Amino acid sequence: MTEIASPHIAHPRIIVLGVQPTTPPFRIVEIDGEVVGEARAVTDVLEAAAAFGITVHDLDDPEVVRWVGGDKFTWTRH
Repeated sequence: MTEIASPHIAHPRIIVLGVQPTTPPFRIVEIDGEVVGEARAVTDVLEAAAAFGITVHDLDDPEVVRWVGGDKFTWTRH
């Protein structure tokens, strides 16, 4: 029997959802599956993480943060 390698799917504690079409725009932040607030910049994500005792060393690490609908540089709708 041949084993098929399955891709690893990260399950980070922090999820930053897509930009909301409001003025000013923001992104919803979830930690451990619970909505914890809004972020208008990367610093807001880091502050939310710190409030939950999470130290983020690399915002590009999918094991740490999942960015939905953009990346850490996406803060407006196109």
